[in-house]
Amino acid sequence: MPQKKAAAAQRSTSKPSPSPARSKALPREVRIIGGQWKRSRLPVTDKPGLRPTPDRVRETLFNWLASMAGAGGGELPGWHCVDAFAGTGALGLEAASRGAASVLLCEQDAALVAQLQAAKTRLSAEAVRIERGNGLTALERTAAGSLDAVFLDPPFDNVALYEPALRAAARAVKAGGAVYLEAPRRWGDEELAAVGLVDFRYLKAGAVHAHLLRQAANGTA
Repeated sequence: MPQKKAAAAQRSTSKPSPSPARSKALPREVRIIGGQWKRSRLPVTDKPGLRPTPDRVRETLFNWLASMAGAGGGELPGWHCVDAFAGTGALGLEAASRGAASVLLCEQDAALVAQLQAAKTRLSAEAVRIERGNGLTALERTAAGSLDAVFLDPPFDNVALYEPALRAAARAVKAGGAVYLEAPRRWGDEELAAVGLVDFRYLKAGAVHAHLLRQAANGTA
C-alpha cells in the first residue's frame, strides 16, 4: 500500500513538459509602433503557427522601408502593399499607419479575419482591405510590378510555402520595391537568386531571421 500511495502522489505532482512550440508564451497584444495609429493595440490569439513579429524587428524593418521610400519620420506615403499571411495584421496595419495608400491583409483563419475586421473598424483604416483566403493565391493573381512591398511571415513549420511565396512576391513588386521575409533560418544568396531576389538587409532576433529583399535586377546596393 505505501508503494501505491507513493506512486499516486508522484503522478499527481508531476506535470507534463511543455512542447517546444509552446514553451514561450505569446504576448497578449502587440502595438503599432509609428504613424497615425501609434501605440494602438492589436490582440494576439493563441493559435498554432501564430507568431507576431517582435516589436524591435518591426521597428527596424519600417526604418529600412522608410529609407527606401526616401521619406522622413518612418513614413511610406502612397505605397501599395500586401501582407500575405496577416495573422494579427501587425505588419500590414503598421504600413497603413505610416501612410500606405492600400494594404491587402490575407488570412485563412476565420477568427483571425474577424479580429482584423474589428481592428480595421476601430482604426477607421480606409486604406486596408481584408480577404479571407490563401495569401499565395492572392500574390499570384496580383498584377506584375504593381506593389511597393510584400510582407511574408508564414508559419515557420510550413516550409513548402516559402519558395512559391517568394517567387510570387518577386514578380508582384515593382522595380525598387521590397519583399520582407520572416523565416526560421537565413536564406542564402543562391536560394534567393533562384526566385529572383537578393538580400538587401538582414536581422536576427532570437529565433526570427528577418530579411529585406529586392528584385535581383536591382542589384545589392
